[in-house]
Order: sequence, then structure tokens, then C-alpha cells
Amino acid sequence: MPIFGNSIQEMQFKYPELFWALFLLLIPIFIHLFQLRRFKKTPFTNVKFLKKVVSESRQSNTLKKWLLLFTRMLLLAAFIFAFAQPFFAKKSALKDKETVIYLDDSFSMQLKEESNTLLENAVQELIKKLHPEDRFSLFTNSKIFKNTNLQDIQDEIIALQNSNNQLKINEIYLKGRTLFSSDPTTEKNLIILSDFQQLMGAPQTDSVTSINSHWVALRFDDIKNVAIDSAYIESETSENLNLLVNLSGSGSLENIPVSLFNGEKLVAKTSASFNDSKTATVNFSIPNNEAFDGKIEISDSGLTYDNLLYFTIDKKEKIKVLAVIDSQNNFLDRIFTDDEFIYTATDLKSLNYISLASQNLIILNNLYQIPSSLTTSLKAFTDNGGHLAVIPAADINLNSYDVLTASYSSSTILQKVRGAREITTISFSHPLYQNVFEKNVTNFQYPKASEFYQITTTAPSALTFQGNEPFLVGSKSFFLFTASLSTENSNFINSPLVVPTFYNMAAGSLKLPPLYSVLGESISIDIPTSLAQDDILKLKKGDYEFIPQQQSLNNKVSLSFDEGLQEDGSYAIRQSGKTIKYISFNYNRNESNLSYINVNEQKIATTSTTISSLFETIEKDNSVTELWKWFVILALVLLFIEALIQKYLK
Repeated sequence: MPIFGNSIQEMQFKYPELFWALFLLLIPIFIHLFQLRRFKKTPFTNVKFLKKVVSESRQSNTLKKWLLLFTRMLLLAAFIFAFAQPFFAKKSALKDKETVIYLDDSFSMQLKEESNTLLENAVQELIKKLHPEDRFSLFTNSKIFKNTNLQDIQDEIIALQNSNNQLKINEIYLKGRTLFSSDPTTEKNLIILSDFQQLMGAPQTDSVTSINSHWVALRFDDIKNVAIDSAYIESETSENLNLLVNLSGSGSLENIPVSLFNGEKLVAKTSASFNDSKTATVNFSIPNNEAFDGKIEISDSGLTYDNLLYFTIDKKEKIKVLAVIDSQNNFLDRIFTDDEFIYTATDLKSLNYISLASQNLIILNNLYQIPSSLTTSLKAFTDNGGHLAVIPAADINLNSYDVLTASYSSSTILQKVRGAREITTISFSHPLYQNVFEKNVTNFQYPKASEFYQITTTAPSALTFQGNEPFLVGSKSFFLFTASLSTENSNFINSPLVVPTFYNMAAGSLKLPPLYSVLGESISIDIPTSLAQDDILKLKKGDYEFIPQQQSLNNKVSLSFDEGLQEDGSYAIRQSGKTIKYISFNYNRNESNLSYINVNEQKIATTSTTISSLFETIEKDNSVTELWKWFVILALVLLFIEALIQKYLK
């Protein structure tokens, strides 16, 4: 599909109305065909010789007259064509143009050849090839320059920094379309300058039919890169943490040094050896129960954004869990151990209502009845960010339970159902089990319950019985079991599901900062602190400060992050000028996979290998070859020929 119009050139005229003057060609015809002069008769003695002379004179005069006629007609036609100003040009060259340029400034454009990156080379080529007075629009992944010229934006595009955002091809076309006018008579040309990574996706052809597009694939022949993919705590002892770091690479790879820093202090260094699958793993040992402002670094000549990975190991905040029980068999104390939780168990009679507000998770286990005063306190507790889990007894007071559960997803306990049922379905997408299983398992030993309560609720089910009856429902701040977990009724507390179920309930009640987070992904963390009126938490890195979205709750502040932060690193969380915790963010590693689209196989645009060749094509397609000078020269030549005929043709 041609980008700048039809490639066939046609002769066209600037003033075609002047061709009416071609009727003037009748004048020399009339002059030559209707001469008014008569022949004279002259007497002569030698009649034979006279006839010969007369015959020869008539043939010579006839030839001369016809030559003069054609010469004068061509002369007059040449002058008319010259004034009509003929020219050769493609149809597209005569239309008004609109040009929109997309310049990919994503991290994948950091690849270097010699001293310049792909982005730097692209900017330099654009500056060379764009005419200073030409109007165009240019946009990157993060910036837009609409209806501008090179002089206005040259300094800004020279100073462009790589962005952690990469638009998909469909997004490029949608965004580019908004920068064109609505004028249907103009020719709209979209130029895409990118390396066209595969993660940019394939375009939808119906979205680009009204736009002439051209792709310039900016790439180097030698592609080589090593990236720090991820890091996590593989194991821990009372003294040390084992930090595992995964690396990946492309191109010809050699052993590469990997350094571990605590702040700016180098604490360890090792070497990564790559296997046949282009991956490598290294391990570091870090002291346990100590704050660690971590940074992993490699030296790599490819992309630079993935050569650093920041992480934070802070002093562990223990999650406060309170169990209100009416049973001697309390299995919860084996799950909520002292290293991660502050676990308290009490019976209903000994419950201190004042202590409820300071908890993160409250579990009601095996209570026959829930007093109205406790219901009121628990509702206030969850309204202020607390989490609640309810495990009914074998026999309960339905009304007292319904008063409590009705406030959460309109849950109502109906009636008891007797008869053993197996718990056969796990909702792997439920928040309690999202990161528990490597794959969806079906061949495990099903726990069961002898009897359970039917319920109505709008809350999602996490576990269900055979027959699709819910066993555990709820999300976020409220969870409800439909059966007693006493050993007489169920073997659930002896199944593998019991630990991740209750552990994740508690972990969700106080979302502690992870080892690190990925920029651009929505995350929420809880900071166990209380804010005074008009007080806020801030993130600080060097001279940069950022105020995240936050909600002040009873005994914690919930922070939410989406796309506000743009720079990786370790940030201090500060309250009233004091640092209370650290949190680390890293760029997404998607662009480290240097695999590209085969641009020659797509059919929606023409392709070029360099910006220079593209602009040469543009200049050629928009060129106009004027021909009027050649017709003036032809007229002068014909005028000279007429003079020669008059002088030399006897």
C-alpha cells in the first residue's frame, strides 16, 4: 500500500483554461490556404524552357508553404503549452499533507551501537531530514507535540529520556488518529519509528484504512542483552535469608559479575553463568531480622534499565490476630506462630471489647451465639479496616448470626443440612488461593464435613462442596464458613488447605510491603501507624517527593499505587518528617525480551530500514517536475527553423 499516493506520474497543467488559445492555430491555416495574390502571365520566346521553370517553381513554393505552415503552428502551440505551465507529478503531490510521527522512546530503544542508542540515532536523523518550516505532529510514549515545527521542539526531543511505557501498535494508531484533522481532502500520513518488539502486538487493519502509514524498523544487527529478571527469598533460617536472583539474556552471552549492595555499600559479589536456555541463577545470603536497603547490579552493554533491581527487607511487622473461641481444640495457635503474628485467644466471657480496635484479624470460632454488643463492635472494627472471619458452631442461634452476617454481602444463614459432603472445588482465582498453587490441582484428598448450613450471599465462594454448595465465602474484609471446623464435624483442619486459608486471611488484614513492587501495576500496602488530623504519608527519594493515595484507618494507613510513580528505586515512607519504612519499585522487565515483529510480513504499511531512505521517498513522491521551460525552448527552436526555411529554401 503506497504511503504517499499513486506512484504513476501524469502530465498536468497549472492553467489548462489557456488551451482555448489553440483555436488560434486556425490563423496560419487561413493565411496559407487562402492567399489573395494572383499569378501574372509573362510572355517569353522559349516556351519549352518556360514550362520547365514554371513547374519547378510551383513544386518548390508548395513545399516551402507547407513547412512554414507546420512550423508556425508548432511554434504557436509551443507558446500556448508554455503559458499553460505543464508539469509531471504524482496525484498525492498536489494534495495538502498532514504528517504525524510516532517516535518510540521505550526502554528497548536503549540498545547501543558504538556510542549512540537507537533513540539518539533516530532523533539525530529526524533533525537532519525535517525541514525547519514544515508543520507536523510528533508523539512518544509519554509526550505529545501537536501541529509544531522542528525549531519549536528540537531542544525537547534532543533531551528525550527513555520511558517505562510502551504503546501497543493499535494504541499508536488510535493516538495518531486524534492528532489528524477532520478534513477529508487532506492526505494523512502516519510515520512510525520503532524497533517493533513482538509485545507491541499486531494491528487491527480496520483501524488504519483511512491513514497512509509507514514503518521504519530501527534495529542493530548485533543484539545482546542481559537482564535481572527477578529476586525472591528462597529460604530462611533464624540467622540468614537466602536471596535467589534470576537473570536472562539474549545474543552471545558470557559470564557476568553480579553485585549486591546495602544502600551504597557493596556487601557481596558473584558471577552468573548462563546455560543453554539463556538463563542464570545466583544466590546471596543476607542477615535475618535486619533492615536491608538492597540493590542488585550487573554491568551489561545492552539495555541499561534492567541492570538494576531494588528490594527492601524491613523489620517485620507482626500481624495481630484475635480468636474468640468456645472450644478447647484451638488449631489456630499452630498456624499463627510468634515469628510473624501476635496471636491471642480468648473465650467470649473474657473478651475485652476495647482490644478489638487494635487487632488486624478477628476470628469467631465455634460460638453458639453472637451478642448484639459484639456485633456492634465488630461492625465498627471492619468499618475501620479490620478483617473478620466467622466459623459457626455445630448448633447456633441463627438470628444472632444473621444480625452480624447481613451487613456483609447480604449474607443470611438459612438451615442446617445433614449428610457428609466433600469439599471438591477450589476457586484458584480467589484472593486466598491466587499464589498458593503452581497449577490447578484436582487430584488431592478432599476434606469433608458431616453437616453444614445453607446460606444466601452475594460474596464469592472460595471453597465449595460437591453439588456447588458453598463451604467458605467472602473476600476482602469478611469470610464466612458454612460448617463447624470441630473434629467431630469436619477434617478440614487436618487438610493441606487449612494453613494457606487462614494464613492468607491474616496476611490480607495487614498488607505488608513486598520485597519489591513493579511500577505501573496496581498494589496496595498497609502501614501500621496512626495519622493525626491533616497528617499524610509521603514517599521520598533524594529530592523527589510523592504523595500516594491513602486511607487512614483505625490502626493502619492503606497506601495505593498505580501509575503515579515513574522512576525505579527505594523510597522512604515518611511521616511528619521521619522515615518509618522503606518500599522498593522496579521497572517491568517485559522489554528485556528482544524479539521483534517481522515488519515485511505486515500488509498495512510500507516499510523502510532507515529514516533517511523514508524521507528520500517522501521527497521523491512530493516532487513536481515543471515543463514550461522546455516548451519555451521548443518555441525558440521552431522560430529559428522558420528563419532558416525563409532564407535557404528557394
